[in-house]
Amino acid sequence: MIERVCEHIHNYFSAGDDRRAGTYTIENGILALDHVVEGQYFRIVGSAFNDGVYIQPADDLIDETFTGEVWAMKPPRDFLRTVEEIEAWEAKYGERVMSPFQSENVIGVYSYAKAATGGASALTGWQAAFKARLDRWRRLYD
Repeated sequence: MIERVCEHIHNYFSAGDDRRAGTYTIENGILALDHVVEGQYFRIVGSAFNDGVYIQPADDLIDETFTGEVWAMKPPRDFLRTVEEIEAWEAKYGERVMSPFQSENVIGVYSYAKAATGGASALTGWQAAFKARLDRWRRLYD
């Protein structure tokens, strides 16, 4: 989920000196990194099989050698708590919110479903529910 949220706000919480370009080899599912400490998030960019966000030590990567970048991430604790809340929200409301139908119960006699209406907002689901809280970390580009 952290990857989806970072992508949504265009912020992977890394600076230029945290982004290391080079040729990397993943062997036995492990990527040895000298600039990422245990428990720290990192992003792989430029891999054929492993692009994404992981937490060190990531031991479930697909073996390969690639030329790309590995970004050491430094997300604030408050952001990580917000991501946990988004995960809980998504588990509870995700399917219901993404459905194009809403249920109606008319005086307890019968119920029916109709197409959802109301607004042309581009944001739906957790993006809309957490927009105000995520805006403080939003960037125009990553």
